[in-house]
Amino acid sequence: MTHGRLHGATGATGAVDWDLPDEAAVAFVYNGDPFAVMMATPADLEDFALGFSLAEGIIPRADALLLTKVRQQPEGWEVCLAVDEDRADLSRLAGRRGLEGRGGCGLCGVESLAQAARALPRVPPVPPGVTPAAIARAFQALPEHQPLNARTRSVHGAAFCDPQGRILLAREDVGRHSALDKLIGAMARAGLSAGSGFVVLTSRCGVELVQKAAFAGVPLLATLSAPTALALQAAQGAGLTLAARARPDGVVMFDIPPTR
Repeated sequence: MTHGRLHGATGATGAVDWDLPDEAAVAFVYNGDPFAVMMATPADLEDFALGFSLAEGIIPRADALLLTKVRQQPEGWEVCLAVDEDRADLSRLAGRRGLEGRGGCGLCGVESLAQAARALPRVPPVPPGVTPAAIARAFQALPEHQPLNARTRSVHGAAFCDPQGRILLAREDVGRHSALDKLIGAMARAGLSAGSGFVVLTSRCGVELVQKAAFAGVPLLATLSAPTALALQAAQGAGLTLAARARPDGVVMFDIPPTR
């Protein structure tokens, strides 16, 4: 618990206690080779490692990750992953050793414009029953699934919902990208098909989140803020529907134009 002093607009002051979230360096090591160092909340690290591997297209399926070991080091956390070399895209790792990613990092370590604009797989269609009301219902319920944010008011949340808007899984992190990675990993570990529901996320929607959602097979991504023009363009190319919260009880759907 950290102590501070609140300064009001009228000039009044008062002592406050604030529970700050943890942030630590998390190093991913693939088949013995250091690859990435990300800044993240040091919780649910196995989910983080699996979700990152899937969302970055390093492995095609969860079962291509053979072993995960998490070790705390003086400088942070080390996550050692053994992946099936016959199925993993090790070209994603080649030449990118020591990649550093901040908590707010999106396209961390991308070395060319071609990599930033990589082709995305087509996602499955939005399942029947998903309505704007269901998405609004999920947003309203999300705070109940964010215990860390309730204490700190400083972290992002990502949740996977069924078509009716009921939250099935949720993960939190200081970074929106890491929150989504953790959720994707948790879904894979729980055996939940990404195509059976949708994801809500407490952030704006940039192209990097669209890329992660597409590689995970998420058909609909709903965020608190509207997507960027580039994010919508990328989502349309993958068949991924985007939505944004317009007010506490409503959402805006960014429809995919019909194919010709």
